[in-house]
Amino acid sequence: MSTLTPAMTAALEEYASWQEPLFEDLHRHPELSMQEERTTGIVAEQLEGFGYAVQRIGGGVVGVLESGAGPTILHRADMDGLPVREDSGLPYASEHTQADADGVEQPTMHACGHDAHIVTALGAARLLAEHREDWSGTFIALFQPGEEIAAGARAMVEDGLAEKIPTPDACLGQHVMGDPVAGRIAVAPGPMFSASVSMRLTVHGAGSHGSMPHRSVDPIVLAAAIVTRLQTLVAREIAPGDFGVVTVGALHAGSGPNIIPDRAQMLLNFRAYSDEILDQLVEGVQRIARAESEAARSPREPEVELFNHYPLTDNDPELAEAVRAAVAAQLGEERVEVMEPSTGSEDFSIIPDALGVPSCYWVFGGYAEGRDPAPNHSPLWSLDLQPTLRTGTEAAAAAAVALLGGRG
Repeated sequence: MSTLTPAMTAALEEYASWQEPLFEDLHRHPELSMQEERTTGIVAEQLEGFGYAVQRIGGGVVGVLESGAGPTILHRADMDGLPVREDSGLPYASEHTQADADGVEQPTMHACGHDAHIVTALGAARLLAEHREDWSGTFIALFQPGEEIAAGARAMVEDGLAEKIPTPDACLGQHVMGDPVAGRIAVAPGPMFSASVSMRLTVHGAGSHGSMPHRSVDPIVLAAAIVTRLQTLVAREIAPGDFGVVTVGALHAGSGPNIIPDRAQMLLNFRAYSDEILDQLVEGVQRIARAESEAARSPREPEVELFNHYPLTDNDPELAEAVRAAVAAQLGEERVEVMEPSTGSEDFSIIPDALGVPSCYWVFGGYAEGRDPAPNHSPLWSLDLQPTLRTGTEAAAAAAVALLGGRG
């Protein structure tokens, strides 16, 4: 098992001088999913400067670096920001706006730490490029768009990723979080992030004047009945030891106090640690929506659209142990924790699944001990740059070098 050489570890001491300004620049200029043009330009320029063979694939950037015979290891980082108005108080807070897919101008923010993912992945890429004599094989630095809408990994796969890069022996990735504290990582075998899918559910009624409810089929009452009934899906249809979540995040209907509308729309989200339970929850909502619509005398069947499908992030046990051991050897056992499965979701697994290779995904802390961390996606999200960037860079590089192998 190899870790970073003393020369590689020493080189990291100087990386803050370029990583921190780059992070601040990226944080000031976040870009929405599948619109990361400025960001991809910066990433491509950096990788080319490090000596990587660079390609644009599916809206993302991939750099390939060869250093003799040996394994091929891919490290993935995501790049997109969120339509969130920043309220962090940082001196480099985003004031950037960008038109979304519907042409609506949105405030944008790196509220999920993807700016840290970019900078730490570039740090690992640079470290390997500057110390090719200390490892053997091929390193692939992949920067993915559109994670926040579960579109970017699929776009890269559909644009021929598997045919355009060497097939890796393993795929790695990491995410900055409020827990553990900055300076530590957490990893575990098996499920790390839940499978997830969202649903747009439209139920139909018959509109009428508010003074003549008997002439209507009220879709608001129908929607309310569905929302109430949905609470039984987890409470009464999922085994107590299994994990499942059904959230109704939005319910839209009506335009005035005395107008009974002719439809209502709900936006739902589902999460589980298995595809079987996820499918069971989705089917359950559709069954309840059909039954309640029939009971309400709805003139039409409910309409269902599924979107933003995230696969289960499921760490290969052998690879997860190799990553844990490598990072612990580099950082110290006390800085590597066992991660409990997260209820968040990631599209990372789409890439290793498409390539047919094992994968490992871990988290690293972004808030110094003693700070109360804001959750990811909060307008208050504000990382402590150090030791966050150093730790993320060191963990990514140590895992890659251990799997690539040393020379001599």
